[in-house]
Amino acid sequence: MSYETAREIILSLPSRLKLGAGIDVDILYHMKISGANGGDFTVSVKDGICYVQNGLTGDPRCIVESTDENYADAEWGRINVQMAVMFGKIKVSNIGSMMKFVEMFISIKDFK
Repeated sequence: MSYETAREIILSLPSRLKLGAGIDVDILYHMKISGANGGDFTVSVKDGICYVQNGLTGDPRCIVESTDENYADAEWGRINVQMAVMFGKIKVSNIGSMMKFVEMFISIKDFK
C-alpha cells in the first residue's frame, strides 16, 4: 500500500506504533485535515495499541489542523515542521503532547 496522502498516512498509524511505545499511555488526538485527501480523525493510543477512527470523538489532549498537502509534506520531510507550525500552516494545540506523539511512531519515511 502506498502512503502518499494525508488520509493514508494517518490510517497507517496503528501499524507504525513503535514496539513497546504507548504501554503506559492513554491519550487521544484529533486530526482535522482539510482537502480532498484529508478528513477528521480520532487517534487514540492506549496500553500500547493505536486506534484510528473517522470522525472526532472524545476529549483530545491535542488537536492538529492542517491541509492535506501540508500534513503529507510534513510527514515526508518535504517541509520543515517547526517552520510550518510557527507560520500557522500546521496548527497544534499542545506542543508537548505532539512531541510525545512523534516519539511513539515510526516515521513514514522509515516505514517499510
